[in-house]
Amino acid sequence: MPDSDFRPEGPSRLLAGDNLELMQSLPDGAFTLIYMDPPFNTGRTQQRTTSSVVASSDSSRHGFGGRTYDFTLESITSYDDSFADYWAFLGPRLVEAWRLLSPEGTLYVHLDWREVHYAKVALDQIFGRDHFLNEIIWAYDYGAKSKTRWPTKHDTILVYVKDPAAYIFNSDEIDREPYMAPGLVSAEKAARGKLPTDVWWHTIVSPTGKEKTGYATQKPLGILTRIIRASSRPGDWVLDPFAGSGTTGHAAGELGRKFVVMDSNPEALAIMEQRLAPYLS
Repeated sequence: MPDSDFRPEGPSRLLAGDNLELMQSLPDGAFTLIYMDPPFNTGRTQQRTTSSVVASSDSSRHGFGGRTYDFTLESITSYDDSFADYWAFLGPRLVEAWRLLSPEGTLYVHLDWREVHYAKVALDQIFGRDHFLNEIIWAYDYGAKSKTRWPTKHDTILVYVKDPAAYIFNSDEIDREPYMAPGLVSAEKAARGKLPTDVWWHTIVSPTGKEKTGYATQKPLGILTRIIRASSRPGDWVLDPFAGSGTTGHAAGELGRKFVVMDSNPEALAIMEQRLAPYLS
């Protein structure tokens, strides 16, 4: 996608290929909001298996109440999450994100405990420490629990702004949360709810919910909706270089923003082509 193909008045785009090359082809300052959810460098292949269960009178599999059923493995959606030199991979993409942000733009970088501390150091160098806005903790409570240490049930989202004196933050547009002690505030405040803090309690995508696409590490629509409401306006451009299942594009399209989403994984691209079709025409 060369510069000449990027038109502020043009349609949203789904781009296939190496996201560094694709980012380098885009013009300076094109995006009000960039959300980056890179692989977490877990050292293993991330995958999600889709299966189906059908009642059967002659199966050897037994379930609740003694009922028998057949189990069918339908598909596995996966990607490689292991890098010999993770920062040689991610560092140049963070530099490109700085270049692509508009003067009032905001970058959200979503990682976990493995690399987020190094990301903070790298982003302080690229943006400047005074451009750091927030460390958001997304806390959830689902899945396996360790019995040998405190279970790790949160991700970290680092937030940096291009200009600390002129960034967008639409506090009135953000969804509200109930007060934990509503009796300590006025009835009017209790009814309205409070602005979320930098700790977000939000469930993961339900394995059986309608939001599920089947893609490994899919992020909830609620998380991206909150980010996009806060840091962009209708008509603004949003970029996601590691788009995966397309949640960023989905949230942006629903909220009247334009978007560019990128991925090189054929499975991710197939999911996004279907999921984002209403917003790409």
